[in-house]
Amino acid sequence: MKKYLLPVIMLAVFESVAITLWLTKDNLFYLLNFSYIGISIALGLFLFIRKYKHARRVTQLLVGMYMLVYLGLICNENMQIEGFWYYLFTGVFEAATIHYAVAKIFGPLIFGRGWCGYACWTAMVLDFLPYKIPTQPRKKIGWFRYITFAASLIFVAFLFLAHVGNMERIMFWAFVIGNLLYYAVGIGLAFFFKDNRAFCKYICPITVFLKPMSYFSMLRIQCDTSKCISCGKCKRVCPMNVDVTDNLRTRENGTECILCFECVRNCPKDAL
Repeated sequence: MKKYLLPVIMLAVFESVAITLWLTKDNLFYLLNFSYIGISIALGLFLFIRKYKHARRVTQLLVGMYMLVYLGLICNENMQIEGFWYYLFTGVFEAATIHYAVAKIFGPLIFGRGWCGYACWTAMVLDFLPYKIPTQPRKKIGWFRYITFAASLIFVAFLFLAHVGNMERIMFWAFVIGNLLYYAVGIGLAFFFKDNRAFCKYICPITVFLKPMSYFSMLRIQCDTSKCISCGKCKRVCPMNVDVTDNLRTRENGTECILCFECVRNCPKDAL
């Protein structure tokens, strides 16, 4: 039963968050919300252990569609980075600010960039594209993510400084238009670079939050060097160009690992 420990731990982490927020915020929504996400992630990990080929995709669709369609389009919550800045400026700790605290600021101390692999609704669509394994070396244009990060902050700051009215409606449309732009740019980059995850590597502003904390992540892919035969297959199949044979935290693209487990699945010696 030890092999099922990881999904149990992940479910326990999210249930702890769910119960804590439910009791402190006196709002049943947080119990249901984080319980649902925890169950979805645990299910994906369970299916992976059972060697179901599309295990991660199950979780991606369960969580991604829930956040995009239900929270975003139906409940009118801007769960993109603009929504985080909006609630942060208003001094309200709920919705996007709680989401960012759990999934993208403090959560990565536990599960690293797992958000990118299992819950991101942008990557959920991009992973359907045909270029799942990058065929070219990683480009040195990752600095562009800091421009999109700054642009999102400047956009929301301008709205507040200009005392623009009906801010909640503007945030909803910013969510809709922002997602359409993300999909358009992400799909365009995927075909240009022949890499589904090009958007994640070069453009996505969320990674500015994710990368620093992911360096200290408790949950990491480790290599048993006594089994490794240095065939290089794990590096070839990694969508984020991570050198998982190096167990140091300073390994190449170490903070880019999305815990997709493609390296684990493809290792011929079960060294990962």
